Amino acid sequence: MHIFTGPESLTEAKGKHLGYGDWLEVTQERVQRFADATGDHQWIHVDAERAAKGPFGGTVAHGYLTLSLLPMLGSGVYRFDGFIMGVNYGLNKVRFPNPVPVGARIRLGAELLEVTEVAQGFQVVFKHTIEIEGAAKPGCVAEAVVLLVPGRAES
Repeated sequence: MHIFTGPESLTEAKGKHLGYGDWLEVTQERVQRFADATGDHQWIHVDAERAAKGPFGGTVAHGYLTLSLLPMLGSGVYRFDGFIMGVNYGLNKVRFPNPVPVGARIRLGAELLEVTEVAQGFQVVFKHTIEIEGAAKPGCVAEAVVLLVPGRAES
């Protein structure tokens, strides 16, 4: 676990790989709940019988579901202790090189690419790679931008 304790720790980590989180199994229940939440019920995600005969040999997670797991998976790699708050600022680039089959295990690897001081604090760019256990290509590679406001949060 990489712990950021303040602005200096950000600049010290720039260009470094921060490590990997724990493996998480992608279940059909999670995929179904995401489909229900977003209204994306495409058969490759929710129809196991039809998907078994399809191009992936079974149901697969939505790309946006995989992307939405970044905060949860990232919490196993790094955390921000020396900041009042951090907010998602956006994404620079997102790619889904490989489908994530239901039943597969995924984990996050993170690298800190950029640290830029801005009026509110620091804008930080992380390269997140969501690996699929046993697969040659990752399920998602995303450059996520986070705005961090330095200081101690009130208890």
